[in-house]
Amino acid sequence: MSDLLASDLITPDAGEAPLLSQASVSILKAAPLTRLSYRGRKASLADVSTAFGTPLPEAPLTCTTAAKRAALWMGPDEWTLLAPEDDLATLFEAIESKLGTTPHALVDISDRSQAIIVSGDKAAWLLNTGIFVDFSIATFPVGTVTRTIFHKAPVMVWRTGEDSFVVEAWVSFMDYVSGLLLNAASELEAA
Repeated sequence: MSDLLASDLITPDAGEAPLLSQASVSILKAAPLTRLSYRGRKASLADVSTAFGTPLPEAPLTCTTAAKRAALWMGPDEWTLLAPEDDLATLFEAIESKLGTTPHALVDISDRSQAIIVSGDKAAWLLNTGIFVDFSIATFPVGTVTRTIFHKAPVMVWRTGEDSFVVEAWVSFMDYVSGLLLNAASELEAA
């Protein structure tokens, strides 16, 4: 997974001012995306992959990307599929048509979650103020995805570059998550 493939999909929301812009770290609200939650058996992965436009990852904590597509492994039978906001109806129909009567669950979760982009040489440090995960590049390389807890809020963290992360939370938790990140970042300004 390269920065280039993530950057054509995960972009800052042009209508929003940066939440934080410092020399060592920035926090930007990500533009809206199509988010589909897919749950199904391993036997159906080839069909979903064909309809979605990129293979779904089978290894834990990984992702696969293609132009304007990302498939994130969320569990042994669960993936989050990301695409441009305008692709929702087309993708949903393509996957449903390809699967037919194969048992599965495909749910539009586009309005459930929001994402922020945390980047800069202090991005991992900032995330570690509320997440107890080793974000060193050797342990958590580019392309790694995990669900975890930020303080008390469930989040998904996806490393999209050496110093760049996408943090996704439910809309109802995002003010809490971004507020705590901004508060912790004030320590950087004081230093």
